[in-house]
Amino acid sequence: MAVPQMVYGVPMISFAGDGFCLPYPLDLIVNRKQHGLSNIHYQVSDGKGNLYLLADGSYTTLFRKRVLRNSAGFPILTIREKAITGKKWMVHRGESSEKSQLFTVQRSRFQPMKTRLEVFLVGNIDKDISNFTVVGSNYPSQYIRVYKGDTILAEGKKESFRVSVHSGVDYAFIAALIIILVECE
Repeated sequence: MAVPQMVYGVPMISFAGDGFCLPYPLDLIVNRKQHGLSNIHYQVSDGKGNLYLLADGSYTTLFRKRVLRNSAGFPILTIREKAITGKKWMVHRGESSEKSQLFTVQRSRFQPMKTRLEVFLVGNIDKDISNFTVVGSNYPSQYIRVYKGDTILAEGKKESFRVSVHSGVDYAFIAALIIILVECE
């Protein structure tokens, strides 16, 4: 993660690169499409239909893997589920899986009506305290929120997977977290 810069008095949160941090809020819609029995694709666009990111993967491998690409098709992040532990995901820079791990996402203990993901950065020394949290509520109001501590970085509606990413927050990072949330449900 790069040294945070300030965007309107708030430190930037960048994983995929500073080019994915905009100085204004961005509304994103994450659409999931399944092709056949084994292939899955995600499209991340804004409300006007402008394509920002793509993700693809397959269910046929031992590890569920999703490669997040920019609109030109270049790999940005690789999302890989650890098959042995279940519901634990590793996120790497680019299409690599060796030395470029950025963070780990794991599903929190069972909570009825909510899906809660804990995000741990690679350099996190205290493995009991997550760096970020993703909460998806099923009832009564369906919402998604991404937190850093008590600060909301992105929030939106769960039924349409539409989220508003706050200014200075890496929208590729948020899209990766929403994809993992969808995969965990």
